[in-house]
Amino acid sequence: MPLIPIARRAETLQVSEIVRISERARGLAAQGENVISFGTGEPDFPTPPHVMAAAALAMHQGKTTYPPTAGIPELRAAVCNGHNALGGAPVVPEQVLISNGAKQVLSNAFLATLNEGDEVILPAPFWTSYLDMINVVGGRAVVVACGMSTDFKITPAQLREAITDKTRWLMLNSPSNPCGAMYSAAELSALADVLRDHTGVAVIADEIYQHIAYKDFTTFSSVAPDLADRTLTVNGVSKAYAMTGWRIGWGIGPLPLIKTMTAIQGQATSGACSISQAAAVAALNGPQDLLAERLNSFKERRDLVVNALNATGLLTCPMPDGAFYVFPDCRKTFGKKTPKGAVIEDDAGFCAYLLEAEGVAVVPGRAFGLPGHFRFSYAYSPQSLQEGCRRISRVVAALV
Repeated sequence: MPLIPIARRAETLQVSEIVRISERARGLAAQGENVISFGTGEPDFPTPPHVMAAAALAMHQGKTTYPPTAGIPELRAAVCNGHNALGGAPVVPEQVLISNGAKQVLSNAFLATLNEGDEVILPAPFWTSYLDMINVVGGRAVVVACGMSTDFKITPAQLREAITDKTRWLMLNSPSNPCGAMYSAAELSALADVLRDHTGVAVIADEIYQHIAYKDFTTFSSVAPDLADRTLTVNGVSKAYAMTGWRIGWGIGPLPLIKTMTAIQGQATSGACSISQAAAVAALNGPQDLLAERLNSFKERRDLVVNALNATGLLTCPMPDGAFYVFPDCRKTFGKKTPKGAVIEDDAGFCAYLLEAEGVAVVPGRAFGLPGHFRFSYAYSPQSLQEGCRRISRVVAALV
């Protein structure tokens, strides 16, 4: 027995497979191996200069004391204005909670609402942290497989079948990590119709990739304003504004929920960094032209990767509608042998083969609840993407 016993809720909690693979790739690179990692979802653009200038100004103005737990008024107002511009039931700044990244918003929400055995419907593929967040608070994830036949999106029929008297949340991520799927207004409206028949079920709409959308983006709240009292919208500046390290995300929802989440955050971390919040205000209220410029760059990278992977013959790579990931199907490689005689048995084996044979790090689909695929982040330079795709083409061609 360890000197300090570990709580049962944490016994199965591990560092995500994304992190483990990224650390493995860094270790190999440190040993002199020529490794290209496409494992993490982080834009390679810099934080905009006017955002960094706002942070420096805030420091020089002495804005270095404890901020309000729920967020500084200027940022809550900016978030509120941006959300209201998308349509739906109008919200006020008091319905906004600023947190240490969108991840803390989600954690706060599950802590605030889930009792032992309460269920969350989790369409797969899903972002890896959702599952552990639900499990660690005693909730139960009801995983619904959503493969290529439904464009990686949950259907109204699947949703209706998954709901029980213990269901508390439907978890929606659009555009999606890991596959880039994005729900249309009609699709969201059809899901809302199901939820209208089940008044005990609420929706978490994780929209962190809102500004990286290659088709028209629709926020869930705009198609179902009548469900505003059971909708939590999650967003942040990390992806669109290349501010992952600044750790600013937010939740927008009904006042009683936001108050409870604020109380939880107050006992865990208090408010998010004051300097980061000043920077986020500048990001939201400043010039937005860089969003379109960066979106065009991501689109070019997406097209490059999709075309190259489909050209291998054994990989099937759907065209994503948003975010900066592809989620190719690698099942045609199963049963084939590598030049060393090893048999590819599953998605993890295929990804291990890529890393061993050509130094390409990607994440197996099992980490996202949908085996048979792998996630490839194209938030990297075109040169790295081209070289990575050449390597993948070589290792796929070597299979027999």
